[in-house]
Amino acid sequence: MKLPLPPGEFKAYLFDCDGTIADSMPLHYVAWTKALGEWSCVFDEKLFYAWGGRPVVEIIQSLNEQQGLAMPVETVQRRKEALYFEILSQLQAVPEVVEHIEDAHGRIPFAVVSGSTRESVTESLRSLDLLDRFDTLVCAGDYKNAKPHPEAFLLAAERLGVAPEACLVFEDTDMGIEAAAAAGMASVKVPPPWERGVVTPAAK
Repeated sequence: MKLPLPPGEFKAYLFDCDGTIADSMPLHYVAWTKALGEWSCVFDEKLFYAWGGRPVVEIIQSLNEQQGLAMPVETVQRRKEALYFEILSQLQAVPEVVEHIEDAHGRIPFAVVSGSTRESVTESLRSLDLLDRFDTLVCAGDYKNAKPHPEAFLLAAERLGVAPEACLVFEDTDMGIEAAAAAGMASVKVPPPWERGVVTPAAK
């Protein structure tokens, strides 16, 4: 499946990581399910995808509020990250996105703009042998306001020295697309795993 791009001459590409470059959302969901299960917390898969792009800390806080729990945020975050790294060897790239990365690499600068931690993004990209393609990484902790706020995308454009309107955003979530629009950037929507024939791995 060819991923069509909107018309225009773009001077930078900004990519979300999970679900956009890395086909990591199914693996993240396995890690979330195991980590939260240790605290008797349920994370519906549809809600997980709806919340794509939100920082890990924010997700845990919201689940605590929704389910009347008191999970220690930092402890659960570390556990979830550790479980994700355990299955990282299963990670695959999204080929339709990598095609555009390889095609434009060296011609225009790239940034990753993610709600995940820097460690998670770095390890995911390293495992896919794509880390060296990117000029900057904007991750959780680098900005105050998460998607759909435009702050993270605007920060990436500033770091690359490119005007927001000259940036093209690759995103897999509605919140990410909203953030790109709020930043004045064009965007392309990456289809979710089930539309690309990807099956969620079973939690073991």
